Amino acid sequence: MALPLGGIAASATPASAAAYTPLPPHVYAPYYETYLAPNTPSLTATAQASGVRYFTLAFLQAAKKGSCSLDWNSSSTMPLDYYDADIASLRALGGDVIPSFGGYSADHSGTEIADSCTDVSQIAADYEQVITTLGVTRLDFDVESNSLNNTAGIARRNQAIALTEAWAAANGIPLQIQYTLPVEQYGLDPNGESVLQSAVAQHAAVTSVNIMAFDYYISGEGTVGMGQAAINAATSTHTQLASIFTTASAAQLWNMEAVTLMPGIDDKKTGNEVTNLTDAQTVVSFAQANNINLLTIWAVQRDNGGCVGKAGSNTCSGIAQNSWDFSNTLGAFTG
Repeated sequence: MALPLGGIAASATPASAAAYTPLPPHVYAPYYETYLAPNTPSLTATAQASGVRYFTLAFLQAAKKGSCSLDWNSSSTMPLDYYDADIASLRALGGDVIPSFGGYSADHSGTEIADSCTDVSQIAADYEQVITTLGVTRLDFDVESNSLNNTAGIARRNQAIALTEAWAAANGIPLQIQYTLPVEQYGLDPNGESVLQSAVAQHAAVTSVNIMAFDYYISGEGTVGMGQAAINAATSTHTQLASIFTTASAAQLWNMEAVTLMPGIDDKKTGNEVTNLTDAQTVVSFAQANNINLLTIWAVQRDNGGCVGKAGSNTCSGIAQNSWDFSNTLGAFTG
């Protein structure tokens, strides 16, 4: 359904502004692989076992390529309200969620909603519906693969974000927007920078730039240690952000940054890209010293030592560790 500029669907009528609780200024919110459902513990069960209280839910996608409707993982059996009861239980424990749009599979297949849907107003209505259905205050946009080079989709996404931000402001919702982007030690590639440059051009305010500090495609990048590699990437990204968000101070730019680690052996399977607990602690110390806003991992279901030697698993880290070691280390960042 096409909507006029600034209009919203009836289902996106916001609840009381008091119902929308901002995230802590510093938060550990690991990605939770929703596509493993129902064969994975619930958010609430994971929170109770791990001590984690905040999760980034991966991923919301178009129902199919060309669609303007959202489901979790393009699955008709997982509609937008699939996690409603689980999120309510998590909030009773003091937690919350960040819904994430896109991800590699959607970005590669054309089911990222701004790539799939060509109606900017409808995309904005989708974002608004996510906010009102889930009662959330931050949206994460994981842009990689083909989506990084889809200039029309990039523009639509940022135009829709700008509309959604205006709607949220009018309704007293403290909305935050996060972009999750691939990175190297030299920082973002030009297409990643272009996503943020488009946001500025389309007047879409960005709260957080979350760098994926793993799966480096340049040979040997992990040999300095994955913790130091993440610091190098964050430092390089900080320099790039200064040329994009030109009115922000250095301190404000650091506070815009976020870092995603992959516990254990990452997808490169080269043997030198292994994130250990010492790397995680290195990044926590760096994040605290520089006042960055978020730390996360891909993904919380990997935070265990159940498959020593296995690379790139969805359900274990591939290194010897106790369950929740990474979350125990990174969780100290929340506050």
